[in-house]
Amino acid sequence: MAPGAAAESNLSPSQDKEAKGEQLPGADENIDADDVDDLEDGVAAEATGTGDAKKKKKKKKPKKKKLEQTDPPRVGLSKFYPNGIYPEGQIQPYKDDNAWRTTSEEKRYLERMANEEPETTYQNIRRAAEVHRQVRRYARKMIHPGMTMTEIAENIENTTRALVEENGLESGIGFPTGLSLNNCAAHYTPNAGDTVVLQKGDVLKVDFGVHVKGRILDSAFTLNFEPTYDKLIEAVKAATETGVREAGIDVRLGELGALIQETMESYEVEVNGKVYPVKPIENLSGHSINPYQIHGGKSVLLVKNEDQTRMEEGEYFAIETFGSTGRGRIVESGDCSHYAKTYNAPHVPLRLTSAKSLLNSITKNFGTLPFCRRYLDRVGESKYLLALNHLVAQGIVQDYPPLCDQRGSMTAQFEHTILLRPTVKEVVSRGDDY
Repeated sequence: MAPGAAAESNLSPSQDKEAKGEQLPGADENIDADDVDDLEDGVAAEATGTGDAKKKKKKKKPKKKKLEQTDPPRVGLSKFYPNGIYPEGQIQPYKDDNAWRTTSEEKRYLERMANEEPETTYQNIRRAAEVHRQVRRYARKMIHPGMTMTEIAENIENTTRALVEENGLESGIGFPTGLSLNNCAAHYTPNAGDTVVLQKGDVLKVDFGVHVKGRILDSAFTLNFEPTYDKLIEAVKAATETGVREAGIDVRLGELGALIQETMESYEVEVNGKVYPVKPIENLSGHSINPYQIHGGKSVLLVKNEDQTRMEEGEYFAIETFGSTGRGRIVESGDCSHYAKTYNAPHVPLRLTSAKSLLNSITKNFGTLPFCRRYLDRVGESKYLLALNHLVAQGIVQDYPPLCDQRGSMTAQFEHTILLRPTVKEVVSRGDDY
């Protein structure tokens, strides 16, 4: 074919039929649009002498790269859920007298109103829950003997801040990262200068919280690195599952405590040939959660008691259980790290200028959310212990010292948060791990 010749006069009969859109004998009837374009391009190329028709192909647009989480996780969660709708937790139907709620049109309507739009209570809680799941997945992989408590805490907190996209009191850490070891059951996080190192024989409780618009996700688990206390951990996990399963609208808190106790006490632990019963820690409890208030007023004790208070529709509970090989009762012990501004704190005159300044800083940065001394360091406070103790003495700030069973004993903890929706119970913190 001579260059520059007219395409019409040089087409073969078959090419002429192609150009007119006629079907060629034996051609694939299912040819797609891209193939037609390629064929037409090839015909034109052959007619004009500008290229090889067989090699000419239409350029395809490059595929958009899928967004992936980094390691350690640092990509904010909203990037993965741009529509503001976050994963629902595990759904459990109510039992017995409340089973009707599942099909009630009235209750289903209330759910639709509360459940479908972004920026609702449900979506705020679920966003915090998904952050918690991703952070603890990383934490379980990251934590190992030989690390300091400060390293562990800061890794967890930095990951939480990144994923929840920390923004003042709009979203952030729900409370200090609890890393209580062995006989210490709760309320320990390292202060500045802490040099404690995690050992292979330790039993570590990891208790951390995430909040979105004051809706706190409170969940905890226990790690060990050799099998001696496997049964202790199994007992506490089972007791928490009992509490989650049996909780519900109209359930009496005292009766729920009895069921938790029964499960916990069905286990025992053998250590160096000696058998220890697993005891629920009788003066610790789960609790209701209110906006910006980690302890909302109702308590779920871990033993049978006479509390006739009922759980109610719409309430949000942390079901947490603690088991021990010791006496099953904790006392305050050690340097305090956890604090929180008292909800509805009294208005009292403060004689220390430093206390007034510190209170303003606490109110601005934490509101009524719990904080620790490391968090005060982080926002630029220094030499604040005298002022902090004065705020505690005046009842404006509450201190929460470490809570420990007797020396030589071991304690474990598991915790889930549950939402008592109008039709069903949602275990919002449920994950693949627990």
